[in-house]
Amino acid sequence: MPAIADPRILVDAATRDDAAVFQVAPDRALVATVDFFTPIVDDAYDFGRIAAANAFSDIYAMGAAPLFALNLVGWPRESLPFDLLGDVLRGGADVAKAAGAFVLGGHSVDDPEPKYGMAVIGEVHPERVVTTAGARPGDALVLTKPIGTGILTTALKRDLVTASDLVEAVRSMTTLNAGAARAILGVGVHAATDVTGFGLLGHLHNLLRAGEVGAEIDAAAVPALPGARELIAKGAVPGGTVRNLESVREAVHFADTVPEIDRTLLADAQTSGGLLLAVAAERVDRLVSALEREATPVQAVIGRVTAAAAGSIEVR
Repeated sequence: MPAIADPRILVDAATRDDAAVFQVAPDRALVATVDFFTPIVDDAYDFGRIAAANAFSDIYAMGAAPLFALNLVGWPRESLPFDLLGDVLRGGADVAKAAGAFVLGGHSVDDPEPKYGMAVIGEVHPERVVTTAGARPGDALVLTKPIGTGILTTALKRDLVTASDLVEAVRSMTTLNAGAARAILGVGVHAATDVTGFGLLGHLHNLLRAGEVGAEIDAAAVPALPGARELIAKGAVPGGTVRNLESVREAVHFADTVPEIDRTLLADAQTSGGLLLAVAAERVDRLVSALEREATPVQAVIGRVTAAAAGSIEVR
């Protein structure tokens, strides 16, 4: 991406943050993000809900409130009925409504492989933007959703599980991170990101690099979706997860006691994952209580930020 210098640009791609932030007034900034992908579940309506919740997640990770969204559609018009696309769009619209936002239009192309997602616009006060930078040594690391969606959806594609085995995963992926965003704004955190395609380790690595700090993770404290570990043992590991683990190999040190299955799980490529938060140690109990009140899927304290080399992660 070309470097851009303008005082109105508060966050751009250079920081690997979750969304772009552009200031339009002293007390108002727009937050913009875009995300789309191919189907990861069989049910068209659920696919639409998951893709929309995933797109809205970047807005919440910045501490912003969504305003509206535009649909992005690739559809094989000759091989799949438009009624099925209607189910996808209905799923996206229902999630947008739950977020208090509007779907105002979009764009579609004829595509041999179906794809769906959204471009989402939100707003935030310029002084309340939450970014990946800012984590400090001693901060607690808190996760708001279990991991393992990449493993489970890959197992579905390989006929190792049925759709009924993905009920918990679908419930997690279709849950908006709105409650988590309200909690972090009420309590205050130093840094945040959502956990998606780069996996927990990849997104943590980005957060640590931005803050020029390291971290220690307790592998046993990281919540996983039911069946995820067993499916890794059966070989249901997506290519993205393998690439994620390789990409952080130099930054991550695993203790000998951490099983290979857990190492893979920590790098699993997520869809519509939770928020990963760095919060001051004296505020962690307040944050966990706030997340409980918001009924986030989990409220797991999984480690702490250290003064180690920027981006380095110790997994125990």
